[in-house]
Amino acid sequence: MGIVVEKKAVRIAIKLQRDSIELECKSAYDALICKELEQLIIDRNCQVVHAYIPMGSEIDIKPLLEKLWQNNTTVVVPKTLKKRKLEHLVLESFSNLEAGVYGTSHPKNGTVFTGEIDLVIVPGLAFDTENYRLGYGGGYYDTFLAEHSKAYTVGIGYPFQKVNSVPKEVHDACLSTVLIKEF
Repeated sequence: MGIVVEKKAVRIAIKLQRDSIELECKSAYDALICKELEQLIIDRNCQVVHAYIPMGSEIDIKPLLEKLWQNNTTVVVPKTLKKRKLEHLVLESFSNLEAGVYGTSHPKNGTVFTGEIDLVIVPGLAFDTENYRLGYGGGYYDTFLAEHSKAYTVGIGYPFQKVNSVPKEVHDACLSTVLIKEF
């Protein structure tokens, strides 16, 4: 089996599992991960956090992002562009979002952020024991993380998203840590 086919199979299997989590269990786990992330951000004294706006069955980190605003932490989110590029926009609320590509959303008429990023919360479908991730297949985060190699990167997921080894290619980025809790 080729690596592209292998990646696709893992993506489908994990997404099906993630989509089938019971809402009550998902909400409790998401709150636990938000609490752990908040503590990590405090411990690392992060002033600028890059995060995703959750879509579908991804871990809902919106409550964390709201807390970060309250603590005067700058929250930056991606806007997906062509050619595996992301534009980074300051997120100040969830009230002025517009739909992006692939089911994403981003601030409408958002301010572009070009400064240093302290911590990046990275979405993914699978994470392995060496902190490699398997994303959605667009290569956007691999390109972005290569350009921001000084930022502390953390992947988050549900327990079943932790695998022994994800299929890797030379361009795949390794994260600083992966935050997955037993639940």
